[in-house]
Amino acid sequence: MSKEIFLKEDTLITSKTDLKGLIVYANNDFLKYADFSMKDVLHKPHNIVRHQDMPKTVFKFLWDYMKEGKEIFAYVKNKTKNNDYYWVFANVTPSMDTNNNIIGYYSVRRMPNRKAIETIEKLYSDLLKAEQQGINKGVEALKDFCKSTGKTYNELIFSLQNSK
Repeated sequence: MSKEIFLKEDTLITSKTDLKGLIVYANNDFLKYADFSMKDVLHKPHNIVRHQDMPKTVFKFLWDYMKEGKEIFAYVKNKTKNNDYYWVFANVTPSMDTNNNIIGYYSVRRMPNRKAIETIEKLYSDLLKAEQQGINKGVEALKDFCKSTGKTYNELIFSLQNSK
């Protein structure tokens, strides 16, 4: 049975990937919470920590934003090496060279607002159900959810992180 691990308030999990999503840097907090060694993760796909409860829709939004050179925020449920899990509030940005070409991606993850996780778990469950009919159904469901709140995706995520 997997158990939840809780991030400490001062935790900053950081990692960098190349354009294919392979890890080229992971800090000590990344390794500590994911319970991996640097050898385990270096040059491996970042989805090595992807939990099966994460809807593909969220990652589609993430990649679409970043390919346009925009940063994105998301709640992500990650898994550890031994299949425990931890929630993060993630900020992912494209890394640019001097000519504004995207050369990789940089992510910083922090402790999420616990109150927001209740909303996110329900939303992600709904997205996973929608995705059974295809990724486009998941995207539609997420867009509909955002529209129902009157917020863009990033505005929604920020409002949940800042809710009391």
